[in-house]
Amino acid sequence: MIAALKSQALLNESVGAGYIDRNWPPALKESGAWPLSSLRQSFLNGALTRLIDPDTVLRIKIVEFVSKGDFGLASRQKPDGTYDRLWYSEPVSQDEVAFEAGVFLLRKATAKALKSGATLGSPSVVETGDVISPEPKPEPVPTPEPGPGIQKRTLRLVGTIPPELWNRLGTKIIPKLKSGDDLKIEIDFSVSLNVESIRSLETDLRQAVEDLGLGGKIRIEQS
Repeated sequence: MIAALKSQALLNESVGAGYIDRNWPPALKESGAWPLSSLRQSFLNGALTRLIDPDTVLRIKIVEFVSKGDFGLASRQKPDGTYDRLWYSEPVSQDEVAFEAGVFLLRKATAKALKSGATLGSPSVVETGDVISPEPKPEPVPTPEPGPGIQKRTLRLVGTIPPELWNRLGTKIIPKLKSGDDLKIEIDFSVSLNVESIRSLETDLRQAVEDLGLGGKIRIEQS
């Protein structure tokens, strides 16, 4: 069975840095930081290729990626966007590769910027050889007026999405919708918790919303 899955590229023994970078979630590209708990889950739920032993493979490969400078590793994020611990282009112990929300895999440009003293709230950066420079803002392009006789209709996607497909929504559906105009995406998440647990989760969610720069756009309510 394992051999059959391998032959169809549905199961792999390892994973490369380029594969992870190409499949980086769009929602996390601006911050350049992917929580290891979420990264691991993507390999378990089918959003990314399945691995025979994901925990062992990811620990070994992340140590390799960080030492070679393909990615950075960081833990315990501070309010200013920096971290208590940061590794990039240096040896790191497998013990530091913990699949927790407070440990992050960093894209190369993000790790380099943090090493140079920048914060995640700084202007976005791009790589130019070994130099990190501000990404130039594109000149605004005027939107052409619709020609005579051209009519527009609106498409809406309405329904319920199971948790195991959430990551794939950002890579399969949203890019297609961006080909149109006036794209709007609204969210409506709800979860039931014990009273003892809800305050802690609410605090974590508010921090996550702030980290994504959505503090003024998303409300967190109790009922």
